[in-house]
Amino acid sequence: MGKVLVVYCSMSGNTKAAAEAVAAGARDAGAEVAVKTGFEAGPEDLLACDAVALGSYDAFSYMGGGLKDFLDRAFYPTKEEVTDKPYGAFVTHGGGGRAIGSVESVAGSFKLRKMADSVLVKGSPDEAASAQLRALGAALAEAAEG
Repeated sequence: MGKVLVVYCSMSGNTKAAAEAVAAGARDAGAEVAVKTGFEAGPEDLLACDAVALGSYDAFSYMGGGLKDFLDRAFYPTKEEVTDKPYGAFVTHGGGGRAIGSVESVAGSFKLRKMADSVLVKGSPDEAASAQLRALGAALAEAAEG
């Protein structure tokens, strides 16, 4: 069973709901899943997982501070050890959604391997968005098996 880490930051609860949907999809596909906020997660979590989901709200067209904090703290301690690790990204927004570019850019700096299309969710995840998020989790679970 592969290990999937879901790291997110949320202000209104929308991104937390999105993270829970990603986690549910990964669990349903047979993965062991850890869900942590960006402030809770550390470099050791990134090293211990087989695949990672990165989620944020759109903060002025950039990722939220909680996810940025995690990525800043994890970069140097994990830099040489996470190359080609599978990842997926999701962003909730109120109409912009451009923060996904910052998440994907930083994931590229880590040399993570994108496993599925990023998921953009306007507002709270509805049924259609939840299905996309669960599919992202399932894709990460499959990649984690390796």
